[in-house]
Amino acid sequence: MRLTRRQGLVALSLLAAARLRAAPEDEALRTPDGLVLLMRHALAPGGGDPPGIRLDDCSSQRNLSDQGRAQARRIGEALRARQLPVGALWHSQWCRTRETAELLGLAAPQPEPLFNSFFEDPQRERGFVDAARRRLAAWRGPGALLVVTHQVNITALSGVFPASGEIVLMRFEPAPRVLGRLQL
Repeated sequence: MRLTRRQGLVALSLLAAARLRAAPEDEALRTPDGLVLLMRHALAPGGGDPPGIRLDDCSSQRNLSDQGRAQARRIGEALRARQLPVGALWHSQWCRTRETAELLGLAAPQPEPLFNSFFEDPQRERGFVDAARRRLAAWRGPGALLVVTHQVNITALSGVFPASGEIVLMRFEPAPRVLGRLQL
């Protein structure tokens, strides 16, 4: 099939427009007020936590590796480069989420027990989802809310199984919806 010159120009302009169109994630980041970023903590090798975990003792927990610490710093740099205003930064009470939040360097990290992992207690999921949705739906800004939490929490809220350090962008008003995913 041979295209006329006009058809060729139209096809090229459509391709250029498609390339210039922003990804859904970029669109969501342009209007940060009311935006919620659910981030799985940076790389902490293994799964779950050792028996006898204590939230007040990081040596009893699975923690970030050196690679995870570097990953958290890179993610913070990438978000700063996008000039994303972070109005609040919450994290669960686990040491790996706190350390990830601190290394991002985006806002003063605040512990938020609501986002503690329920991996070892799956019966907590239903109560968590209802309470978390209400709390997240109340976020209006200014800026985005960044919550550093655990895979089970993010999956329960979004249906997404995130990789370590991955961010799921959501809005919770009028109803919960996933806007995109960031792997920085």
